[in-house]
Amino acid sequence: MPSISKTTGGAAPAQGFTDSAGNPEEQGLPPMTRARPFAWLLVTTGIIGWLASGILVLEKLETLKDANYTTVCDINPWISCGQVMQTWQSSVFGFPNMFIGIVAFAIIITTGMGLLAGATFGRWYWLGLQTGVTLGFIFVIWLWSQALYDIHVLCPFCMVVWAAMIPLFVWVTIRNVAHKVIPVSAGLAKTLGDYGWIITALLYVAAIASIFFAFLNMFVGNSGM
Repeated sequence: MPSISKTTGGAAPAQGFTDSAGNPEEQGLPPMTRARPFAWLLVTTGIIGWLASGILVLEKLETLKDANYTTVCDINPWISCGQVMQTWQSSVFGFPNMFIGIVAFAIIITTGMGLLAGATFGRWYWLGLQTGVTLGFIFVIWLWSQALYDIHVLCPFCMVVWAAMIPLFVWVTIRNVAHKVIPVSAGLAKTLGDYGWIITALLYVAAIASIFFAFLNMFVGNSGM
């Protein structure tokens, strides 16, 4: 029988360790911040955001070719991608916002696939990713507020992009805290790691509640009250 090589110091491999690289440094980290599950989170949210952004790009191109074009999500006066695309908020930087999503989510997908392949990235890369995701999340919050309180119209595919940003921002931040890319106290790091999905859920609840109260008249009117 072939012999099993011993680890340094005679320590046995950790049981239940699922990371493909077998990195013992990740044993004490929250499960979602370890390489493989975190990579799948990046790939999943990245694909969702990229597909939604891609659909918006295609719809935007159609509206540029035909001013009377009806987008696939023009449902009623309150739910319409086409109406949102006509506002200045949809092209804040001089070009359609969805082109930012195409590039940004491609980077997220590539990072996730790299992790699944066993790649490692330096601290500077994670700081850059954190900066990009944070700025993206702030931009999403601003766009969300504009849609609810200024434009008064919801874009379904935009909301899919925004929904993908919530777990992406939460877990990129927690991952960087857990790996000491962002220095915080051990107590705060543990709290964030333990309650990451609760934080994510609370952000979703807050987003849903903001829609309900911003469009309360529509809901009340439709209910016949």
